[in-house]
Amino acid sequence: MLKLYGFCISNYYNKNKLALLEKGIPFEEVNVKPSQDQEVLQHSPLGKVPYLLTEKGPLSESHVIAEYLEDIAPQVPLLPADPFERAKHRELIQYLELHVELVARRLYPEAFFGGKVSEDTKEEVRRQLQRNLERVAPMLAFAPYAAGESFSAVDCAAWVHFPLISRATKTVFGEDMLASALGADKVKEYMALINERPHAQTVANDRKQAAMAAAA
Repeated sequence: MLKLYGFCISNYYNKNKLALLEKGIPFEEVNVKPSQDQEVLQHSPLGKVPYLLTEKGPLSESHVIAEYLEDIAPQVPLLPADPFERAKHRELIQYLELHVELVARRLYPEAFFGGKVSEDTKEEVRRQLQRNLERVAPMLAFAPYAAGESFSAVDCAAWVHFPLISRATKTVFGEDMLASALGADKVKEYMALINERPHAQTVANDRKQAAMAAAA
């Protein structure tokens, strides 16, 4: 059986967890944090999570894990069959993660962990995030799912990343930059749609329980 290593508060862990659940792939969860311990490094060279342990060995990086899941369980596809459309879905995920979430992540120390971010960093993040969100917005279909009419791997990513981007920018800047760029009503309706999915509810409940435990 596959083993997914990470922790339930992590958005990238939950992206893979949601895909596993949606595809109906049996798996075991193993709670582990990013670490430089040898036990983690032997599976994830930089000590990052999530990583997936398969019968043939480990896989790290969430996008690699997502691709692997698509390959081993094609009977429940989360990407279109057409090669170009598959590539466009992957492209959108890359933009959301590398050019939106990763930029907003620089605010997380202050937004979520009681730290401080320099004013120069805030200004740089605001400028870059505003530009990137404006460029990415037309790529999102919301019809009704992020990439079109069907639930897809894009939704596994967008659903876990959107709330963090919204909360971080609202906390640090006093403005939900995601809602401003993509449309507040669109984002609200989209999140409500995904939240209705039973597997999304499972992931959300597990995340809530993990957050409560961490705060205790």
